[in-house]
Amino acid sequence: MHKLLIANRGEIACRIMRTAKSMGIKTVAVFSEADASSLHVKTADEAVLIGPAKAQESYLVSAKIIDAARSTGADAIHPGYGFLAENASFAREIMEAGLIWVGPTPAQIEAMGDKERAKLVAEQVSVPILPGSSRVEKLADVDIVALGNEVGFPLLVKACAGGGGIGMRLVNNVDELEKVVESTQTMAERSFGDGSIFLERFIAKARHVEVQVFGFGDGRAVHFFERDCSTQRRFQKVIEESPAPQLADEVREAMARSAVAFASSQNYLGVGTVEFVMDADTKEFFFLEMNTRIQVEHPVTEMVTGHDLVSLQLGLASGAKIADLTQENIVAKGHAIECRIYAENPDKMFLPSPGELKTLKMPATSASVRVDIGVSEGDKVTPYYDPMIAKLICHGDTREAALSQMAEALSEVSIDGIANNVNFLKRAITHKQFSDGDVFTGFIDVNKEQLIG
Repeated sequence: MHKLLIANRGEIACRIMRTAKSMGIKTVAVFSEADASSLHVKTADEAVLIGPAKAQESYLVSAKIIDAARSTGADAIHPGYGFLAENASFAREIMEAGLIWVGPTPAQIEAMGDKERAKLVAEQVSVPILPGSSRVEKLADVDIVALGNEVGFPLLVKACAGGGGIGMRLVNNVDELEKVVESTQTMAERSFGDGSIFLERFIAKARHVEVQVFGFGDGRAVHFFERDCSTQRRFQKVIEESPAPQLADEVREAMARSAVAFASSQNYLGVGTVEFVMDADTKEFFFLEMNTRIQVEHPVTEMVTGHDLVSLQLGLASGAKIADLTQENIVAKGHAIECRIYAENPDKMFLPSPGELKTLKMPATSASVRVDIGVSEGDKVTPYYDPMIAKLICHGDTREAALSQMAEALSEVSIDGIANNVNFLKRAITHKQFSDGDVFTGFIDVNKEQLIG
């Protein structure tokens, strides 16, 4: 691998370039007209314009990305996360073009991208799964009320395709069910090209815990421990940490074993994440899904283990043996917490707040403070893409030390010109319930009066 094109934008593109350059690999950025002056464009060795602002006419057009790779002499493509990262057809097109695809096989992406199929795989390797319905393709073909009553209320309506909380709706009673199913199917068809859904038991006080895995493609796999991603708004993560607080060692170890067994059963290739939902009261955990890509929150894992996950991706894709990567030499030290800093307005249901970053100051980086960022002062956060400004990651010997470091780092952040969630994050990490490690997916909703305003 000599030259890497990153088929993405923003902070993840900049982050991948940082590792690629440290490995002596040249980098190519692609950008839309809205991103012409963006940081990832300035960071790359070369950059290619691939279309107008709309992602459907630029970042989501595989032919334009492959043409950009050919015109610059890039021999590999890394998709980052989002956009085309979990698109099996895109991966297949890249490989058919004779380019190196940095990711799992197209077949693995397809299998894991379908939540129902992934649950069947989990069941086959004795990974616990939540009670739920079979796939529903057409509402007219099933008795949705009977299915709902069988699963029990409240329940979740979930798109079979998609991920990251997109295509997920909570239904509290049977009267809401049909309408929510219809709207979810419409959204899923528009977003993923697949309108099928299924119903799944809803856990009232749930935790979202995921295990970072790495597969060698031959049935071997290792894990890099777990992350807690329970602090969410609108089913979207906003604070992540590793290790997961208040998790018994036997549960932690069982999750890791389940994740490795799942990845091994699929001869999984590369970096992936096996996600679980856990009942905070009973401590039972269940398979949720597998994401076949680098995760937004991967820096917390890197901070506690010292392993560069992007370096492992690039090494494996370029044919390196990675012989020294064994479970025995993956050790977690201390605690890391990540806060996602967004251009959004917590007072208005966290709606995006595009505009110019008239002031943008971040804390100085160090061994205990990391900043992954994709914008500079004076840049505009546009309405076309995810409104993330930066990820702030802090490490400490203990969770208390990491929280203290995060509080200090957030106090050094200065943003002016647009609404943002920095003050919200400050309140969240200093809230007694969060400080005590009593984290769950409803934490923000339950405590919104104290966190917002």
